[in-house]
Amino acid sequence: MTETRLQELINQGEGTQLEFKEASIGLNRDAFDSICGFLNRSGGYLVLGVNDNKTITGVQENQVQNILDNIVTSANNPERLNPPYYLSPEVVEINGKKLIVVYVPESSQVHATRGKIFDRNQDGDFNISKNSDLVAQLYLSKQNSYSENQVFPYVQISDFKPSLFDKVRNLARSQQPSHPWLEMDNEELLRSAGLFKRDMKTGKEGFTLAAVLLFGTDVCIQNVLPHHKTDAVLRVTNTDRYDDRDDVRTNIIESYERLMAFIAKHLPEKFTIINGQRVNVRDHLFREIIGNLLVHREYTNPFPAKLIIEENQVRTENWNKPHGSGTIDPANFSPFPKNPVIAKFFKEIGWVDELGSGVRNTYRLLKLYTPGAEPTFTEGDVFKIIIPIEETNEGVTIKGSEETSVEASVEASVQTSGKELLKGVVKSSDKIIKLMLFNKYITIPELAELVEITERSVERNIVKLREQEKIERIGSKKSGYWQVIDR
Repeated sequence: MTETRLQELINQGEGTQLEFKEASIGLNRDAFDSICGFLNRSGGYLVLGVNDNKTITGVQENQVQNILDNIVTSANNPERLNPPYYLSPEVVEINGKKLIVVYVPESSQVHATRGKIFDRNQDGDFNISKNSDLVAQLYLSKQNSYSENQVFPYVQISDFKPSLFDKVRNLARSQQPSHPWLEMDNEELLRSAGLFKRDMKTGKEGFTLAAVLLFGTDVCIQNVLPHHKTDAVLRVTNTDRYDDRDDVRTNIIESYERLMAFIAKHLPEKFTIINGQRVNVRDHLFREIIGNLLVHREYTNPFPAKLIIEENQVRTENWNKPHGSGTIDPANFSPFPKNPVIAKFFKEIGWVDELGSGVRNTYRLLKLYTPGAEPTFTEGDVFKIIIPIEETNEGVTIKGSEETSVEASVEASVQTSGKELLKGVVKSSDKIIKLMLFNKYITIPELAELVEITERSVERNIVKLREQEKIERIGSKKSGYWQVIDR
């Protein structure tokens, strides 16, 4: 969060989605009352270092890390917050004073702290534990609002793909080296992520629809949701049917990778330099689009989700539980979590950002990818996104035909940056891993040039790295990319 954005929040004052605590020398005892209330109601921000009068008091420098550790540890301790919920507090400095900001999204589960259930209104947090009617209403509202919470008592851990757990842990590690999932077994990970719960209507316990969608084998998913699929289509020359197609009917983790590979296959790369690093604008832009397509879909409806590349635009469609109607204005909209458990899971592995950031990021990135263009987001029973793209006389520029002007202009910088990256690295295999982290689309000839070995030697090193499960290839040999597993 930026200093400007935080100052705007402080100026608003406390409300249903904003709470201040002074916390100058330690975490307030009632801080988790507010966190619990946010999770149970509609989400919000807990700001430490500000008093009730909106005066910035700050957190003492020598206490900042202790408070950060306390928040993360307590949020993953079922005796302090049950069920646990992973939080990512951040430090923001205003006028030389350090504040701690904790963004708490709305949860699809009911949470308790120290055995008490808190709800929230304009006046703050209130304990509803002894009011059985309010507690029952809260549970039912969560289940009725979020189909991802539907419980399947007969789904077993054996119905999930074991390889996905290792993939998820590696992705989480890349976001946070000490992520709690790294120390958990598979079932503990599922429970920690809110993917196992009790149905308050029937009393039955089991893995949820979200768990099936994230980790399920293809057979398990087809048994639970026979209609589940995402249709990826290229329609440029043959507009009556299609030029290329991928009928994706697998779990949404692998669906994400296949859809990104489909984009990489058919849309040109464009690059920019940020902090001395070459950034693939295309990948960053469509990370937002595909993340939205998978995270905010209403999966219980048989309407097939679509990703369609056309001559001058890319559009997506998916069934939706609308909270409004018409075109979304990025300057004036209130984001609503459609599948908060899935959204939070994708955030933990670095595939989406904070709720509401996707629309803003898409506007920003599209200006780099297609200058002068603006995306369109339309809320309705079918949620639609349209991304204008540059066209050529032959239609969409297929990746690999020619370098874009932006790419050509930074090529010398990339070569220099790549060589700088390898300073002090001795082993060829370590150099290859570093370069793949730097540019996941790097080719074997490029690796050979930068590592200063033959292409055949590069290929031998890659075979060994794949056997050691340190890297893997996502997508085809021609249009896919490298994913580093051991970072």
